[in-house]
Amino acid sequence: MNTNHSEIKQKELRPVVEEIVRKVIDAVLSEKQEMLVPIEVSARHLHVTQQDLETLFGPGHQLSKLRDLNQPGEFASNETVSVMGPKRRMLESVRILGAIREITQIELSYTDGIHLGIDLPHRISGDIKASAPIVLMGPRGVLELKEGAIRAMRHIHISPEQALQWGLKKGQKVSVQTQGPMQVTFDNVVIRTGENLNLTMHIDTDEANAAGIQKGEIGIIIKE
Repeated sequence: MNTNHSEIKQKELRPVVEEIVRKVIDAVLSEKQEMLVPIEVSARHLHVTQQDLETLFGPGHQLSKLRDLNQPGEFASNETVSVMGPKRRMLESVRILGAIREITQIELSYTDGIHLGIDLPHRISGDIKASAPIVLMGPRGVLELKEGAIRAMRHIHISPEQALQWGLKKGQKVSVQTQGPMQVTFDNVVIRTGENLNLTMHIDTDEANAAGIQKGEIGIIIKE
């Protein structure tokens, strides 16, 4: 009688145990699955409002496309400006990226900031409140910004669907390990989600040079 009762309990528990084992195995495999991300180098560039574009290039001016960028709707334009800092040093031919934005913002590297004499705050793109002032010069006018110059934080663009699949959330910070001969690990890489975004990690030229990043570099995302 006791033997039969024991066999019945084992049969009842077997599906439960199997389900637990399956979940454990899935979790282990998921942890081992590498999350690979293409790495792109984001050189110094400018985003502008239509009003500021017209100040620099004249009334009614529209951005003209040089080439498409990796993210949908974004492009490098033919338009460039000169940039001047408080030491009156200049950076020439800083390219404007389209499309037109709601705020004007320039993204520079740490080295650019030293050259211009600007203490660039390290910010996520779009966060320009109380950032550094800068002077922009176009062919038709000069624009003095009280704020808008930043050093962009390294980040990953990813679609909500891909983020969900990998267990990543908007604003989360991860590490990314490179695979080249100068292998490094970038910490504090911010996850940025958005509809139809192509999976890409962006770093600036200083970071790329220090890590020996080459075109086509692939990194491995490591959750912190």
